[in-house]
Amino acid sequence: MDIKTAASLHRLRLVSAPEAVSFILLLVCSVLKRTTEFNAVPVMGAVHGVLFVLYVLLWADAWNRTKWDLKTAALYFVLSVLPFGGFYADRRLKRAADDAVIASRARREGTVNA
Repeated sequence: MDIKTAASLHRLRLVSAPEAVSFILLLVCSVLKRTTEFNAVPVMGAVHGVLFVLYVLLWADAWNRTKWDLKTAALYFVLSVLPFGGFYADRRLKRAADDAVIASRARREGTVNA
């Protein structure tokens, strides 16, 4: 994995957890709007909207750079529209990045031919 691909995955990781948090907060605000007079939906909707668009742009960049198959790309997109999916995406992306670093070090040291 080259540095640009790793950076692309890192950027996607950086936005996946905040996007998930904003989605959960938007759901909570929606419930509070219906049950109380508290209405933060316009603000949280805007915040979540910006984070979601940013996630989709970074997802497309990561898909382009990593050459994911359609199944993997679809998984990461679907995770963005599930309430806790961003946390799962973050964990999977971290594991993939760690594996790539280990493989890169092993290749550099001549330990394996991966």
